[in-house]
Amino acid sequence: MEGWEDEAIVLAVRAHGEGHALASVLSREHGHWRGHVRGGQGKAGRGVWQPGNRLAMRWSARLADQLGHFTGELEDAAAARALDDAGALALLSSACAVAEGALHEHEAHPLAYGGLAALMDRIGEGDALAPDYVRWEVALLAELGYGLDLSVCAVTGQPDDLAFVSPRTGRAVSRGAAGPWLDRLLPLPPFLLGNAAIAPGDVAAGLRLTAHFLGRDVFGLRNLPLPPARLRLADRFS
Repeated sequence: MEGWEDEAIVLAVRAHGEGHALASVLSREHGHWRGHVRGGQGKAGRGVWQPGNRLAMRWSARLADQLGHFTGELEDAAAARALDDAGALALLSSACAVAEGALHEHEAHPLAYGGLAALMDRIGEGDALAPDYVRWEVALLAELGYGLDLSVCAVTGQPDDLAFVSPRTGRAVSRGAAGPWLDRLLPLPPFLLGNAAIAPGDVAAGLRLTAHFLGRDVFGLRNLPLPPARLRLADRFS
């Protein structure tokens, strides 16, 4: 028998047979896995196996390359905290869908897991959590090898007045150096540079920025579109 025990966040659950389910999870130590859940869509299991919930989980299979089975006990019901808040539900749905689609299976992703767990812990804050959601996508890109360089201007080499990002290189560009490339550059919201103040439109700009690189470098390389939940989140702030 093969198996492991770990803390994990449910990313997606799909019905599979009468009362059962197929689940996708992100675990702290073992990364992204899929498995069968007996009773996962039954009366007792449905409230436990919800995207965003954190479980004490066990995966087991006869052989390592089989789909295997999950069992889990609820540790934190993030889904319940988001249920009556449209903003919280949009953030939760997008985060889980992006993680499921972006992260390779059976590989540890400690930064992605830690950031996702922190978001789920605070999901009750709703729309106010959106800037941290954007920061999580920036960190996710970095963990996957597509990090943005927001330290200095790609043209001048100086750290001052950074206001744009090159859609080709992912490097920051200062306002003064944008010049003839201005209409091709992506706006860089100040909160991604450590500025705590959030101005109107900043979250939308941040979501457009990360969507470009997720779409091109992560989902695009697998010939996949951005998840519908991610598109709905962008529409909410646009």
